[in-house]
This record gives sequence, C-alpha cells and structure tokens, in this order.
Amino acid sequence: MNKIENVLYTGKTRTTGGRDGAARSDDCRLDIKLSPPGSNGPGTNPEQLFAAGWSACFIGAMGRAAKDKRVLLPADTAVNAEVDLGTNEGGFQLQARLNVSLPGLARDVAQELIETAHQICPYSKMSRGNIDVTINLV
Repeated sequence: MNKIENVLYTGKTRTTGGRDGAARSDDCRLDIKLSPPGSNGPGTNPEQLFAAGWSACFIGAMGRAAKDKRVLLPADTAVNAEVDLGTNEGGFQLQARLNVSLPGLARDVAQELIETAHQICPYSKMSRGNIDVTINLV
C-alpha cells in the first residue's frame, strides 16, 4: 500500500443514520440528506456522491495531463459517471463507467489524455483492481 508523504487536504464529514440519514462537512459547505438508491426519499445516495467526486477528480486529472502534454483541455469537457450498486456471491459490489466528452480534440489525443488521467486520478487509483471500471470516450 502506498502511503501519503504530504497531506494536501483533508475532507471531514459527519454522517448519521446511514442511507436514511444526513451528512455534513465540518465547514458546513456540504449539508445533505441521504436516501437509499431508488427510493422516493428526499436525499442523494453514496453512489451519486461517489460518481460526482470521481468525475470531478477525473476532469482535474485530465487537466493536469493536458497541461503536461501542452494540449488545451476543451472548456466544455464533461464526464458522465455511472456507479452501479449490485450484488454477487461475495455480497454488495460497485462497478462504474466514466463516459468522457472532450469535444474538438482529435480522438487519439483525447484517448491519451483519458489514459493518463486514469493513471494519476486518486479515485481511479483507489478503484483499480477493486471494482470493474469502464472508461469510454464519447
């Protein structure tokens, strides 16, 4: 396991009630209700939060890759993340798809940025070898 040598930021939250609860960050910028996936509850769920966090991080990693390769990342870059919650013989499991849009970039350049981003994005590193992940250039 790789350990962090220099902590850049620590996100802190307090969650109560699990999937039928609430979560709040220590700075109160995040203050949300939680509801189970597929329910009619008023809140979001951990899978949506994971998808939002991963897609934002992945765009940041593509920006870093683009800068290193001296390529301008399109202003309308987008990642549509899909995180599935399911079961198998081992119990509950996640799987994910990142559908990446890099309009205006040549396909080979876009694919190279995606591949580099997947190597440097902390969320991608966390998921690698742990869940099934598909990344599509759309």
